Amino acid sequence: MKVIHSEIPDVLILEPRIFTDSRGFFFETYNERAFAELGLHERFVQDNQSYSKRGVLRGLHFQIEQQQGKLVRALSGEIFDVAVDLRKTSPSFGRWVGFTISAQNHQMIWIPKGFAHGFYTISEQAEVLYKVTDFYAPQYERTLLWNDPRLAIAWPLEESEPIVSEKDQAGMQLSKMTD
Repeated sequence: MKVIHSEIPDVLILEPRIFTDSRGFFFETYNERAFAELGLHERFVQDNQSYSKRGVLRGLHFQIEQQQGKLVRALSGEIFDVAVDLRKTSPSFGRWVGFTISAQNHQMIWIPKGFAHGFYTISEQAEVLYKVTDFYAPQYERTLLWNDPRLAIAWPLEESEPIVSEKDQAGMQLSKMTD
């Protein structure tokens, strides 16, 4: 597994080793031993899968308790995946990183606890699978506003406005978290 460090060092791009032949390809998406060798000793407790059509933006989601680390990958299609650092003691608090991942490039993104996460569907459709380190707890779920001017996330929007749920449209601004 190849590791690429992002501008926020704790957020990692993981490139698995792909084995191809005339039949297709094979790769390991998760191997506890290999991840431990990379310094990732997380225990995953739940897998989540979503389907989205072009122009859908999901997020930016996080939990204030039972925080979740996430291992994200695209099973089909292509997405722009974003992580926002919400760790108040971090030197990168309030900064974001974004990556284009797809079923074709096989890259995965490791987002540790303490980050808001979201993605925008670039392709006609996309299926996204992410492993999480703690269970979904709706009572602790919060949403950071996807278009917060303070964050200034450079979403690669094809339309002037993405397709966003009511919950995500009503997300809070980062400044409300720091007041």
